[in-house]
Amino acid sequence: SGAALKGGPLQDKYRLCQFHFHWGESNAWGSEHTVDRRLFPSELHLVHWNSDKYSLFEEAVTEENGLAVIGVFLKVGKRHEGLQKLVDALPAIRHKDSVVEFTRFDPACLLPSNTEDYWTYHGSLTTPPLTESVSWIIMKQHIEVSHDQLAVFRSLLFTSAEEEVQKSMVNNFRVQQPLCGRTVRSSFT
Repeated sequence: SGAALKGGPLQDKYRLCQFHFHWGESNAWGSEHTVDRRLFPSELHLVHWNSDKYSLFEEAVTEENGLAVIGVFLKVGKRHEGLQKLVDALPAIRHKDSVVEFTRFDPACLLPSNTEDYWTYHGSLTTPPLTESVSWIIMKQHIEVSHDQLAVFRSLLFTSAEEEVQKSMVNNFRVQQPLCGRTVRSSFT
């Protein structure tokens, strides 16, 4: 079944496929979007595909209105209880190619309390294949996470355990791109 997303700027129903985070090596940057040119230390992306129009995520990736991604900014503050279950699992997958069983986690716990206020625009994936198939929904309200929680993300590695030189997984974001005539709309005034 999976989590469903509908309403707001979306005409169809979308199903959650995966979620991931982007973060910087310091709290001064890490997010892929900005608010008034301000960067956040991290940004969560909840990737959904249009299950009304397509039978597989792989089909939806290349199609117009195929994907909807919710973006949530993370700001350093108090510990986020919902995120902690995920943080606790991270040391087991510190190296590349590690796998850990991770069940009974509801990613909805990572959404801010106010989901009514957001910015939206049509854009692309920020990772390959970079297809222009995404309805972006960027939450106005951020969530707070502790410095220690972010430190666990920053302790992850791009490299496998066998590699001699270990490379920290930081700055895994795409830099801001020009709007190129795109219209960004908001749900609030």
